[in-house]
Amino acid sequence: MVHDQLAEYVLCSSARARLLTFAGELSLTTTVELVQQYEAADKLAKNLGEKEMLQKKEQQWKALATDLDDEDDTSDEEYTVVVKSQTCSHRGMEGAHKKEKTDEEVVHLDRQIGLLSAVCFIIGTVVGSGIIAPKGVLMNSGSVGLSLLVWALCGVLSLFGALCYAELGTSFTKSGGHYTYLLETLGPLPAFLRLWVEFLFIRPAVASYGSLAFGRYVVEPFFAPCPAPTALVRLVSILGVTFVVAVNCWSVNMASRTQVTLTFIKMFALLLIIIPGVIALAKGKTENFQNGFEVDLLTLDRLPLAFYNGLYAYGGWFYLNFVTEEVINPNRNIPLAIICSMVTVTIFYVLVNVAYYTVMSPAEVLLSDAVAVTFANRTVQSLASVTPILVALSCLGALNGGFFGAPRMLFVGAREGHWPSIFSMIHIRKRTPLPAVLLLYPLVVLMLTTEEIHQLVNFASFPRWFFLASATLGMLIHRYRFPLHPRPFKVPLAIAITFTVVCFFIVGMSLYSDPWNTGKSCALTLTGVPVYYVTIYRFCLPHRWRRIFNYCSKQLQILLEVAQQEVQTY
Repeated sequence: MVHDQLAEYVLCSSARARLLTFAGELSLTTTVELVQQYEAADKLAKNLGEKEMLQKKEQQWKALATDLDDEDDTSDEEYTVVVKSQTCSHRGMEGAHKKEKTDEEVVHLDRQIGLLSAVCFIIGTVVGSGIIAPKGVLMNSGSVGLSLLVWALCGVLSLFGALCYAELGTSFTKSGGHYTYLLETLGPLPAFLRLWVEFLFIRPAVASYGSLAFGRYVVEPFFAPCPAPTALVRLVSILGVTFVVAVNCWSVNMASRTQVTLTFIKMFALLLIIIPGVIALAKGKTENFQNGFEVDLLTLDRLPLAFYNGLYAYGGWFYLNFVTEEVINPNRNIPLAIICSMVTVTIFYVLVNVAYYTVMSPAEVLLSDAVAVTFANRTVQSLASVTPILVALSCLGALNGGFFGAPRMLFVGAREGHWPSIFSMIHIRKRTPLPAVLLLYPLVVLMLTTEEIHQLVNFASFPRWFFLASATLGMLIHRYRFPLHPRPFKVPLAIAITFTVVCFFIVGMSLYSDPWNTGKSCALTLTGVPVYYVTIYRFCLPHRWRRIFNYCSKQLQILLEVAQQEVQTY
């Protein structure tokens, strides 16, 4: 039919070539008129908007159809198909244009963390109160030389773990850290237990401990030499937590810049400790290093506790994996950031402890509640008043890193269906996981009101290292089961096996040295098993509870102005 050929001609850009296919059915005059009218419509289309263009072309096509009525008895239905097909194609173009516009405004977590921000994020999270009060390692190791060896070995072990997580972070591009890797390698139950124990007591306990250190270093200088009021310390700690939560709710960019600033401040504080200590050591002040490897006070059951304290001070090297979906070029920046930051932290930690033992005796280190402040009072008295503020800011940086990373685990867990869906939502303007960040706030404040924070931190060590070892074991199993899975960064097998074995050994030794607290920690972790089977595996909640929960979730979504992520970022 002529109109079928005409439709094919209209949809083709090479008009004269297509006319040859039905030139035999049309007269020369009609063919010339068709070409002239179509070219005129094309000229109009260049100068008119899409809607006007559609109207003009529709008029041209109607005129063409009228002229051809005498030569062919094509039905109006076929003409309508031609016009509709062309109209739909233009409307499709218009819809695609609109979609291209809205892609810039779609709700999702943006990639805003570059290499510098990633390095500062790790260093700023790792360097906290652990290095400022390092007496736990000395107390459990029994000698200066052995404590320095423990600090170095903890740094190397943390670097090995960080390299394993660099492979995991580039192999599985989702955020979520431990949770994601356990889910992908060992299955949903271990992943849920890690999520459960993280927000049941690990994250609130660790954040409360860091915020208390912040409050103590802010308040105590005003009451020295008397002890600071406990209530005031807790109040200032809550204010510090409130500041960090507000920053992380407001903007990812602001939280990142805050972390970079606080990291530079805390590295400056560590240099204020290292430089005077190295100068004193160069002058021959080495009496505290004489007989540094005496093992009279060393017992096998206390050595794992020395490693626990050292590894706690290095804790935080895995936080960058919590925000993988927000890292620019993660295949390059995650391994680079991890290697640079952990090597830097290990060197600084060992030098800081050397400086401590150069100026202070082991007994003085054990008796001091704030080793860094005591050190400053002896070496750089002009900066002694500034040191507590620098230490407080160092603790604040670690706290900010924790609040930046940990909610992403909850966010991903909710996205996978292992937590209420409200926690997988993002603020529509700020692009932050607002509900996940806000959940931590009351948990930390509640923990600050208890008297057993230090005990809970000890509880947190067992599940943290057990699940770290499980994640790297899962990585080894995944390597064996899926050898062709793309791995942009691949850690040497010996490093992965060493880290996994040492972590399981430390966990086993903790069961031997402190079976009561470790057993309670294990029991708290296992409370997540029935929760998993009731709420996720079979979902046995009563219908009325579901209605109430859905209603509350809907109201919270409206109140917080949050929505589900609209585009996949992994």
